[in-house]
Amino acid sequence: MSAWFVFALSAQAATPSDAEIVGWDALTLRAELAEGRVSAEHVTQVFLRRITALNGAGPMLNAVIEVNPDALAIARRLDRQRTRGGLGPLHGVPVLIKANIDTADRMATSAGSIALAAHRAREDAVVAARLRAAGAVLLGKTNLSEWANFRSTSSTSGWSSLGGQTRNPYVLDRNPCGSSSGSAVAVAARLAPLAVGTETDGSIVCPAGANGVVGVKPTIGAISQRGIVPVARSQDTAGPLARSVADAALLLGVLTGSGSPSLKRESLGGLRIGVVRNYLGAGRSAAVEAGFDAALAALRSLQAELVDPVIPEGPPDGAEHTVLVAEFREGIGAYLSSARRAPRTLGALIKFNASHAAEVMPFFGQELFLEAQASSGTADPRYRLATAAIATARSALAAEFEHRNLVALVAPVNAPAWRNDLKAGDRVPVSSSSIAAVSGYPSVVIPFTTAGELPLGIALIGRPGTEALLLEIAALAEALRGPFPAPRFLPTAD
Repeated sequence: MSAWFVFALSAQAATPSDAEIVGWDALTLRAELAEGRVSAEHVTQVFLRRITALNGAGPMLNAVIEVNPDALAIARRLDRQRTRGGLGPLHGVPVLIKANIDTADRMATSAGSIALAAHRAREDAVVAARLRAAGAVLLGKTNLSEWANFRSTSSTSGWSSLGGQTRNPYVLDRNPCGSSSGSAVAVAARLAPLAVGTETDGSIVCPAGANGVVGVKPTIGAISQRGIVPVARSQDTAGPLARSVADAALLLGVLTGSGSPSLKRESLGGLRIGVVRNYLGAGRSAAVEAGFDAALAALRSLQAELVDPVIPEGPPDGAEHTVLVAEFREGIGAYLSSARRAPRTLGALIKFNASHAAEVMPFFGQELFLEAQASSGTADPRYRLATAAIATARSALAAEFEHRNLVALVAPVNAPAWRNDLKAGDRVPVSSSSIAAVSGYPSVVIPFTTAGELPLGIALIGRPGTEALLLEIAALAEALRGPFPAPRFLPTAD
């Protein structure tokens, strides 16, 4: 046997298969890239092939709204740079980002709407710039609930006029929940190892729970909002979606610019965690309760002291809605004023939708747009009253943490995903997202169990700036849980 033949066999055996590459978590992929066992170009090709096979064909997930035409060129450049050192924490790792985040390239920042299908941003959002600086390959943009689910009061999560209906990879006729559905589905289906979503209220944490991935909704202000199509400045944030807590910590460190938090805690001894029992919705099914009880048992076994129950009191009904409508009016007006090849005002956007109703509004309307247009924005006295009520609720939550010496709250984040029904709209049976959303507190979600085929997650909510501690708690719970089942792309299930 010739030496050349032996070398060829060895090289062939050392080349990882597509299945191996898509099976690696982001940390493993980063290590394999750093050691030169695989190139960024090859990895990018693998994920592009998988997107082709699963996104618009096969189970037709509709999770990716647009592939970056420059992805392979970026990967080749990163491969050339590798020999020069000074590599970023995501060097060569593919990342998908939500289609409401600006990128100064050939991809549209569409917010899922055909009204912005031709809009190309002049500069990167801070989020996109940090990903590029970290060496990430921007693989493409993910589908979302159009306008981040802030167009209609009867919308269906994961549907956009530009991208169609995103499908839950566990059971395809079930809803993926929340406006960052494309990012969560993409990670769950291994179309990319990491994705970025955005949240105003529930749009990261609910899709994370419903699609069996880890999601982080950071403290408001921890990640810059610049270059993200806005809903409301007081609640908007970007955040990571990943298959593991460690991967989410890695991506969070890049997005905040503060570096990845370490996950070295070995137990939860000495930590008091409040158990939220007054989460919203009518979905108090046996499956949700059993899953939550199992999560609480896991936290106890990790030596956490559970304070049960803790009853966070939110602001009066309608206060959050009043704030979102007022801030949306001003925020979207400012964003559209500099948009290119797109409506330049909220009024022009409303007219565009009305004139393209068959494409834009075949299932639900634009009631929230009309309400925002008719309002006087943040000058409305009702806005000031609502913000005061929210500030009072935020102070009460802080006092609850202080009085009970809590480091976190824990709550169910979702019920089993409901069947898609574009005519009826969303039917969210469980939600605890408003606690963190309205207060601006951080929240970390991990999938913990399943109800039949459908994932159920828990949310950990902490004081501002405590993302590192929440991630440590989540990492220990994740390790105790063990590997989470991968999606099987079932057409339907009982």
